[in-house]
Amino acid sequence: MREWADFSLQGQGGDATVVVEGPLLVSTIGSLDRKLRTFDQPVQRIDLSAAAAVDTVGAWVILRFAREHGAEIVGASEQAQTLFAAVDGGDATAPINPPRPSAPYRVAEATGQLVVGWGHGVVRIVGFLGAIVVAMLGILRHPSRFRGRALVRQMELVGVSALGIVGLMSFLIGIVVAQQGAAQLRQFGAEIYTINLTGRLTMRELGVLMTAIMVAGRSGSAFAAQLGTMKLTEEIDAMRTIGVSPMEALIIPRILASVLMMPLLGFYSAVIGIIGGAAIADATLGIPFLTFLLRVREVVPTYDLWVGLIKAPVFGLIVALAGCYQGMQVEGNAEQVGLRTTLAVVQAIFMVIVLDAFFAIFFSEIGWE
Repeated sequence: MREWADFSLQGQGGDATVVVEGPLLVSTIGSLDRKLRTFDQPVQRIDLSAAAAVDTVGAWVILRFAREHGAEIVGASEQAQTLFAAVDGGDATAPINPPRPSAPYRVAEATGQLVVGWGHGVVRIVGFLGAIVVAMLGILRHPSRFRGRALVRQMELVGVSALGIVGLMSFLIGIVVAQQGAAQLRQFGAEIYTINLTGRLTMRELGVLMTAIMVAGRSGSAFAAQLGTMKLTEEIDAMRTIGVSPMEALIIPRILASVLMMPLLGFYSAVIGIIGGAAIADATLGIPFLTFLLRVREVVPTYDLWVGLIKAPVFGLIVALAGCYQGMQVEGNAEQVGLRTTLAVVQAIFMVIVLDAFFAIFFSEIGWE
C-alpha cells in the first residue's frame, strides 16, 4: 500500500486514463488534490482499481475531478461507489455567499431590534419592581416573615467588610484632591482654600459617589453572581416549590442592607477623605493637621453633609436593584452569570453618575450650592 495517494496518466487524446494509486484518505490525499487541480489534459476515465481505502474527502476530490473533465470513474470498490453516491447526492444548492440586505435596511432592522429589546427590558424591570413592592407589603402585613438574620448578614457584607477598601480609597482620594488643589491655588496665593476645596468636595460629592461606585463593583456584582448561580442550580425554583418567597428571602435583605449602609459608608468615606487631605496638607503645605480639621468645621456648611446623606440611600437602592435584577435574569448557561454580573456593575455605575448629575442640578436650584 502506498503511503501517499498519487496518480499516473495512461494513454493520450481520446483514450486517456488517470490511474489513481494509494489510500484516498484525508491524511494522504493532500498532494494528489493539488496535482489534480492543476491537471489540464483531456481525460476519459479515472481508474480506481489500484486505490486502497477511501473516505468522504477522497471521494469528493475524485468526484470533483471527474465532473471537471467529464470523465468516467471505473474500478471503484463497493465502498467507494457508496461514498460517491452519498457525496453526489449531498451537494448544497444554497449560494456560498447568501444575499446581504442593504445598509439602510440593516441599520433599520438593528434599531428596531434594539428598541424592542428596550421595551421588553422596561416591562421586566417594572415587573421586578412590582414583585418587590408586593413582597414589602407582605412583610409589613406579616412582620414574622421578615428575615432579620439575613439582613444583618448582608449589612455585614455590604458595609462592615467594605470599611477597609473604602477607607483606603477615600484616604488616597483626599490626598490627591488636596495636593492637586493646592498646586492650582498656589498660583493665586490662595493655598489656604485647599481646606475649603477638600472639605466640601469630599463631603458633598466624592465621598458618597466613590463609595457608591465601590459598592457597585463589590456588592452589586456579588448580588448578581450569587443570585445568578442560584438560578442556574435551580435553588430559587426549589425555594418556590417549598413555599419560600425568593423576594422576601433573598432580594429584600440585600436591598435594605444597601440602603441602610450606604449613608454610613458615604459619611465614613467623606471623613477619611478629609483626614487624607489634612495629612498631605500637614506634610507639604505647612497647615497643621488639627488646624485643617478645625477649619473644615468652619468652611463646610451643614447642608453639604445633608446633600451626601440624602444621595447615599438612593445610590444604595440603585446598586442593589441593578445587582438583584440582573442576577434574577440569568438563564441558560454559566456564561450568563458573567454577562449579567458585568451588566449589573455597568448599569449601576451609569445610573449613579446620572442621578448624581440630577442631584447637583436639584440642590443648586434650591440654593444648596
